[in-house]
Amino acid sequence: MLVCKVMRQTNPSIPAASQPRLADLLQVERPARYLGGERGSVVKDWATVEVSFALAFPDVYEVGMSHLGSAILYRILNTTAWIAAERAYAPWPDREAQLLAKGEPLTTLESGRSLADFNVVGFSLQYELSYTNLLTMLDLAGIPRRAAARDERHPLVVVGGPCAMNPEPLADFIDCAVLGDGEEVVLELCAAVRAARAAGTGRQELLARLAQTPGIYVPAFYAVTYSVDGRIAAITHHQPAPPSVRRRIVADLEQVPLPDEPIVPQLQTIHDRVAVEVARGCTRGCRFCQAGYLYRPVRERQPDTLAHLVDAALRHSGYDEVSLLSLSTGDYTAVEPLLQNLMSCHADQKVAVSLPSLRVGSLTPALMEEIKKVRKTGFTLAPEAGSERLRRVINKGISEADLLETSHTAFTLGWRLIKLYFMMGLPTETAADLAALVDLAARVKATGRGTQGGADVNVSLSTFVPKAHTPFQWEAQLSREAIWERQEYLRQGLKQRRLRLKWHEAELSVLEGVFARGDRRLGALLERAVALGCRFDGWRDHFRWDLWQQALAETGINLADYLRERQGDEILPWEHLDAGVTKAFLWHERQQARHGETTADCRFGDCCACGVCDFEQIRPRLADRNRLPTPLAGPGAGPAVTMPEALPKIRLTVRKSERAAALSHLEFMTAIQRAVKRAGIPVRWSGGFHPAPRISFGDALPLGVSSEAELVDLDLNAPYAAETALTALNRELPAGIEVLAAQPVGRGEPSAAVSLATALYRVPLPAACPTDLPARLVAFLEAHSVVVERRKKGQALAIDLRPWVAALHLAAGALWLTLQRGSPLPVAAYLFGLSVEEVRALGVCKTAITLRATANGCENKGMN
Repeated sequence: MLVCKVMRQTNPSIPAASQPRLADLLQVERPARYLGGERGSVVKDWATVEVSFALAFPDVYEVGMSHLGSAILYRILNTTAWIAAERAYAPWPDREAQLLAKGEPLTTLESGRSLADFNVVGFSLQYELSYTNLLTMLDLAGIPRRAAARDERHPLVVVGGPCAMNPEPLADFIDCAVLGDGEEVVLELCAAVRAARAAGTGRQELLARLAQTPGIYVPAFYAVTYSVDGRIAAITHHQPAPPSVRRRIVADLEQVPLPDEPIVPQLQTIHDRVAVEVARGCTRGCRFCQAGYLYRPVRERQPDTLAHLVDAALRHSGYDEVSLLSLSTGDYTAVEPLLQNLMSCHADQKVAVSLPSLRVGSLTPALMEEIKKVRKTGFTLAPEAGSERLRRVINKGISEADLLETSHTAFTLGWRLIKLYFMMGLPTETAADLAALVDLAARVKATGRGTQGGADVNVSLSTFVPKAHTPFQWEAQLSREAIWERQEYLRQGLKQRRLRLKWHEAELSVLEGVFARGDRRLGALLERAVALGCRFDGWRDHFRWDLWQQALAETGINLADYLRERQGDEILPWEHLDAGVTKAFLWHERQQARHGETTADCRFGDCCACGVCDFEQIRPRLADRNRLPTPLAGPGAGPAVTMPEALPKIRLTVRKSERAAALSHLEFMTAIQRAVKRAGIPVRWSGGFHPAPRISFGDALPLGVSSEAELVDLDLNAPYAAETALTALNRELPAGIEVLAAQPVGRGEPSAAVSLATALYRVPLPAACPTDLPARLVAFLEAHSVVVERRKKGQALAIDLRPWVAALHLAAGALWLTLQRGSPLPVAAYLFGLSVEEVRALGVCKTAITLRATANGCENKGMN
């Protein structure tokens, strides 16, 4: 039972003293990234906890908030009474520059504390090109980069995730790495920190204890020596560390909780939906796939557990989509009955279900029929290679006939676009394999001929990158020039077939490959790249190959040394890190690939002796197809009403406080829509392929402008009291948004946007206010037109401000604007002689509105 103070259920808020200043946030892109206070976040009283843990994600908020693993750890840590877990993400370069200019540290969203104030800072390593962000985040927090420079004053810097299975490029910068599943070991790590703090033991003693904890790797206790040819000569360990560290495996996922009250972001994230892990592990054995070897054995959650979890997560989030996640969701034993159950429970609430990782052979027409019931979510097929021969080499296990049958079924069922995912540069690839790729993509498109609405295919192409702990870990990777050559061949070939191609830049793939199989010598390269300004290397618009080339030249690192083929007897940088799958098995799989031999999935056949299972605790665990709950009515369904046209609408007057002014209009709309769904208010839905709740909003409020009088209309599908709506919504809305009034309005009344006659804005006077401001107001009102130039998407536009303005006056240290339409920002900017951005930072507020005459001939006025 929790004994600490927790704010979770309603409107979490950050202590005011630690909040980023609104004026600062309005100067950066997407300020909602830095607000915090999201629904479902947890704010604990630090006086009641013993260990503080910062879950740091070395990428932007939208990416980090889409990572389910971080959400799982956030829940596990925060449901432990003596631990406070908070979140931090890599600030976008504009925000980083702002923090540096102001001398402010990188802080967490929950309490606004610097990462340096935490006992543990844990980074999730999902992608090698995020390593520069990790060092940048340490710098911004004032934490010494190198582990050897830290002492008892500094946090323990920990990494986890798939890249932690070869953390050697980061070995100089981290205190320890968690190998494998983190749900159990993260609590053991925190317990060790707690005990060390209570006993007053030093950092070295703590690291020694952690080195003896299964699944925790402490690089400082291992030494690497190199031979004259640059290869690794030996990896030696020092007491008390073991010779090798084996990854942790959660034996039974049913014992691991998933978040049933997810944090609901206030801006759109990469995966903006309820995410549920149905299974972990895949034994299909694709030889290029690191995750397929790192997460063995297959462990499935029971379908009744998942059904109850989805129901709770939808009720607490307000999302309208559920994503069933695993490495191969179509292989989940109970996928069809689970999907049917979810659709029977939630289709009436227009909740769609997506299965983002479906193998061609597992995608049945029955599954596709269920998926399309609400709306057709994305459809991606991954043949990986163009020829049957090359698919045998990589052990993909799908046939061209299966692929074409699946694409034809999809087009027949109404999908208009299919995305095909291929890899280039796979071992033994030839020109014939590339030609087969072009031909296969064209044949997939041809399966859509004659279907209603036509058919289209997009081809997505990545470059093969050899990964540690896979059968292809010894293989060579294509050079930058070779990648260019093959990409151009495929681009031309697909263009001739009228197919579009998207590809990864060669430089990105090369750099990923260097760090994926890198060693400790890359630490110097990382440090130099960060010093030169490398950030967000996985983002095309921010990747600076010129800076990386400079860093490579200055540190003497040769790319070819890391892209080359490895020898069978060679010591690999991760030799002392045991993923469970034996090196002998991986080598055997590589030889099988060379001979074009395939290996069957042990889930459906004999054990392949990969070495992971002990067949007691660690073994495959499959779901029971019959364990499903009776379908229940979902939230917000309400009683059936035969004549919704006879119902009144509910008109809300909503406050958008100064803090919420950092939300864009789209983000504000999304917050309202999700709160309405969480509150169970029975609103009508639109028809068509993408149904949406019938909620109408007034004019879009400019970013940075607060309001006391935003109008929102709810179109009801069943009787619902306005007073009940007000109370229910205020329980569900995020911090900074509040319903001030709710009243029924007739269905014949104009919509919220059409109803507005005028809006009154208060604009605080700037410090350098023009002395002739009263005269400027008079001149403006007497003018027939006031034309200013604004730029939109790079185009110069002439805008006449005069028709926007109904009245102007000065009072109480502010300029008061009464507008008939348009934004107050350019009007105030013109009158003050400032830029729009300078006016935005003043704290403009919409204080009241006037409505047009109603059907009864009356006029409604807002209140100050």
